Amino acid sequence: MITKEEMVELFADMEANAPWDLSKPLLWGYFFADKSKTKLELAQLLFKTKGYQIVGIYDSKPEADSPALWWLHVEKVEHHTVDTLHARNQEFYQFAEEHQIESYDGMDVGPAD
Repeated sequence: MITKEEMVELFADMEANAPWDLSKPLLWGYFFADKSKTKLELAQLLFKTKGYQIVGIYDSKPEADSPALWWLHVEKVEHHTVDTLHARNQEFYQFAEEHQIESYDGMDVGPAD
């Protein structure tokens, strides 16, 4: 689980090193993983109704001792602070639990076009 302290570190690192303005909306990507592609297909419909762009559902290559995972990648242009991103992460952990999705795996960020 991503902690608030990790969010503080992320924002400090972005402030020091990222080539974009943190006071403006950025493109945030969010990732969910499950062995069931069907669960992620249903989840993507819910995300669409909340204004998220669906980047795709991808499969990983299975390793010898574990089955392949499916990954759902959604994204949205929005402005975040440490507190709002921490709250979003908590919302997505709860979403994953409520929809019996194995994992909310975190986020990435980049400049909004």
